[in-house]
Amino acid sequence: MSSVPERSDIDEEYKWALESLYADDEAWEAAYEDVEAKLDDLEAYEGRVTEDAETLLSVLELREEVMREVSNVSSYARMRRDEDTTDGHYQALNARAQSLASDARSASSFITPELQELDRDELDEMIAAEPDLEVYDHYFDDVLRMKDHTRSAEVENLLAELGEVTGAPGEVYNMLANADMEFPAVETPDGEQKRITLNNFTTLQKHPDRAFRQDVYEQFYDEWETVRNAVGAAYKNSVKTDSKLARARNYDTAREAALDDPNIPPAVYDNLVDTVRDNLGKLHRHADLKRQSIGADELQMWDLYVPMTEGESPEVTYEEACEYVTEAVAPLGEDYQSRLAEGLESRWVDVYETAGKQSGAYSGGTYDSQPFILMNYQDDVESMYTLAHELGHSMHSELTSDEQPYVYSSYEIFVAEVASTVNETLLTHHLLDTVADEKLRRHVLNEYLERFRSTLYRQTMFAEFEHRAHELSEAGEALTPDRLDELYLELKSDYYDPAETDDSIAREWMRIPHFYRAFYVFQYATGISAAVALVDGILEEGEPAAERYIDFLRKGSREYPLELLRGAGVDMASPEPVEAALSTYDDYLGEFADLL
Repeated sequence: MSSVPERSDIDEEYKWALESLYADDEAWEAAYEDVEAKLDDLEAYEGRVTEDAETLLSVLELREEVMREVSNVSSYARMRRDEDTTDGHYQALNARAQSLASDARSASSFITPELQELDRDELDEMIAAEPDLEVYDHYFDDVLRMKDHTRSAEVENLLAELGEVTGAPGEVYNMLANADMEFPAVETPDGEQKRITLNNFTTLQKHPDRAFRQDVYEQFYDEWETVRNAVGAAYKNSVKTDSKLARARNYDTAREAALDDPNIPPAVYDNLVDTVRDNLGKLHRHADLKRQSIGADELQMWDLYVPMTEGESPEVTYEEACEYVTEAVAPLGEDYQSRLAEGLESRWVDVYETAGKQSGAYSGGTYDSQPFILMNYQDDVESMYTLAHELGHSMHSELTSDEQPYVYSSYEIFVAEVASTVNETLLTHHLLDTVADEKLRRHVLNEYLERFRSTLYRQTMFAEFEHRAHELSEAGEALTPDRLDELYLELKSDYYDPAETDDSIAREWMRIPHFYRAFYVFQYATGISAAVALVDGILEEGEPAAERYIDFLRKGSREYPLELLRGAGVDMASPEPVEAALSTYDDYLGEFADLL
């Protein structure tokens, strides 16, 4: 049977360099104890935050010192856990790190309510008295903006202490999906037994043998059926948690609370859904092209991932992918390109799938560390694009950390997904412009179309699902697994009208981990829309547009997301970038239709 390798089978050069964060677990323990000891020092400032400018500066600096160390401790524990989610030792370290983070939030929870007792004029007087406070100017604006949704210090402390508990539904889901569930093995057309995993499911769904795809599809979703009550309970409680926390902060709905935190108007969310809904015909065209490409009378759900090209994806080794991605980002300037290349050589990336490893991909790390990228590289075109995507996040973090103080070192997902998708878009342009291999070119064009489908349409469909699920729950309707199946199937049928839906695809909501981070996924769709517009400008205008984009990356969270993007050259308060991206998608569909 084809099996997933053990971590010990992988060469060190293909593993991330976590020892650069902490040399070993003993060093982590020392850091843990050090930051734990500082929590009492932080709590000692309660009631004194605004007594004078010097005290205000001291408490803010101490909080940053604590939170930076907590971030390092938490990131190390999480990434060690993600190397093998079945490892009890690192499960325990991760749980302790989460508790520490909750304690740190609780210990500092009094700061915001005390700051909100001041008005802007009083804060300006403090800045005049202590000029080092000037760096916090935008932070102060944001704190005052949220005054109506901040509770008393006592309530804020309680909410902070509950953070570990309120995250439980997502943690339960993660352990169930990644550590406890074991999917069946299927027989490939050449007689090999291959185990289905969360990581290889979509790869297996691209296999040219239609009967094999159907077998994989049915067995995969049959396994999810065995845990439907557990997953249903986890998601129901996740939705209830979102709504109760929103009400605790004086919001009417969970969506209102989620969007207000990054200062994104609900109209941006609604513009996206409405614009995509108005353009479902383009997705239906894609589905029909896919049906034609496989020579089927009807497109089935197990056909959705199959490429509109002959044969499986050409093999793209990890080394080849690194070279392609590095070449593709040349329009962003020599500094960006050389730093990305250096990162690839410095073990930013944990490359290959291994037994028990966290599924999917992400870019992590902290303000004080190098970036770390988790991959489950599959030697195909899709994996190459995923690498480009995660490197976009990592470079965003690197440039922000270079330029910004810690208070602005994080950034909202709304802008993060622009940085990742710009790299994907540049990769497409580079490959279509330079690659002579016709098979690879077709697979690249197909992959980009698939990324439009899965990012702009699929993530918007997900956004509709979670919005409607929250609306149902907030209206008092029980979110049973059957009701969630019904809701999801309705949306899937609308979005993929030319294809045949079935009872198995109604359970697809069960395998989407993003739903445990409410109102997050829509930002993938806005991200690709902004990215397409920015890349068009960079390729047309050259260095000035590239410099505006790099400046956007360097600003971190020093401005609100919509302001940052306007500075880079795109206005996401308007539906125009979404419409333009959908037009680009339609153009590429036309190009592929000509090939067919």
